[in-house]
Amino acid sequence: MTEAEVEAQAAALRACHAQGAPMAPIRLAFPQATIDDAYAIQARNTAHWLGEGRRAVGAKIGLTARAVQQQLGVDQPDFGMLFADMAVEDGDEVVAGRLLQPKVEAEVAFVMARPLDIGRLTTAELIDAVAFVLPALEIVDSRIAGWDIGIVDTVADNASSGLFVLGTEPHPLDDLDLKLCGMVLEKNGEQVSFGAGAACLGHPLHALAWLARTMDRAGHPLGEGDVILSGALGPMVAAGPGDRFEARINGLGRVGMRFAAAA
Repeated sequence: MTEAEVEAQAAALRACHAQGAPMAPIRLAFPQATIDDAYAIQARNTAHWLGEGRRAVGAKIGLTARAVQQQLGVDQPDFGMLFADMAVEDGDEVVAGRLLQPKVEAEVAFVMARPLDIGRLTTAELIDAVAFVLPALEIVDSRIAGWDIGIVDTVADNASSGLFVLGTEPHPLDDLDLKLCGMVLEKNGEQVSFGAGAACLGHPLHALAWLARTMDRAGHPLGEGDVILSGALGPMVAAGPGDRFEARINGLGRVGMRFAAAA
């Protein structure tokens, strides 16, 4: 894609945010577009939003499940930026119309104690750099109509980011078995999604390592206080007005939110 095309698609995605209406898939308009083009679109919008005063607070990892990677024809995860205004407090309500096509998934969130030394990025370095772990809900969204996405579409669209909810009880890593921790996600009191930490590239720390290296190459190294959503522990679930969600993750506790009822 040319610089002009990258800028035009970035502007189109921003218009979706502002106008509350989705757009056609980018990959159909630009079949030659690459993942690098998609990250260039994402980076244009990140720079735009930072210039407008939004505050970056971390990153999210997507496509951690092998089945989803195969579905989109890729062999690695993707990432998107988290901004402070995307945070929803545990138990709070998301007002109607804030998102276009929301879906909810349960995740493990890392909060970083310090920057990582990428040159010696062992598991020990990762563990030492994590301040604590929290249960989290990611409310994913898509500016692409009907969630008709390929890898170019989701990467360009900030990895289909929407909002996120963090639990309020921090846990040190040494108290946890994140690979085997079980997850149950409830929608309106009904169990609708199940999983475990192994869904995130075999272990959430593996996902964190991938993100650390990738963000460093992209010029956005992880730093103190950054929030990292490490990827879905189970299938995401569609959400609508009035729906209530709560996730329970073994060893981490619970986290929940609700969507406002339709007017």
